[in-house]
Amino acid sequence: MILDGLLQFTGTAGIPGSPDTPTTGAQFSNNTIDLGVGRDLGIGDSPALKVICATTTTFTGGTSLQIAVQGSVDNVTFTTMATGPLIVEANMIGGTHLCDIDLPRIAGALMDRPGASQALPRYLRLSYTSAGTHGAGGIYAYLGLDRHDQIAYPPGIVIAN
Repeated sequence: MILDGLLQFTGTAGIPGSPDTPTTGAQFSNNTIDLGVGRDLGIGDSPALKVICATTTTFTGGTSLQIAVQGSVDNVTFTTMATGPLIVEANMIGGTHLCDIDLPRIAGALMDRPGASQALPRYLRLSYTSAGTHGAGGIYAYLGLDRHDQIAYPPGIVIAN
């Protein structure tokens, strides 16, 4: 896994132990990532940039949580680019991966997509939508080039072409 402190959605850049703590309703990640200029980072393949979100502390007291990736050209108006699965509270124990997805390709109006609706985003953030009120729970989220928990075949396994 490659991790850059400037690519953290949560907490203090470079400090993995400082999570976001969504409680109720719609909230946003502590950090908004500034890409410097509008760009589409979701077009990579093998490996693609990943949005990685995991619990640092077990969630209690709420019902569920859903995480969305949002982009903006002005850091004011954000467009949802992708939405992760709805995770029920009982499954949000410490260390659980909540929304590990490839950074989505934007839905912007480019030559190969005339009439599309999203401009190239300069800013990226996460949106947390909670049902119920969480009494505890923390999330650490960042952009990474690869995950450290990728499933690998054990030694001696031969994969046919």
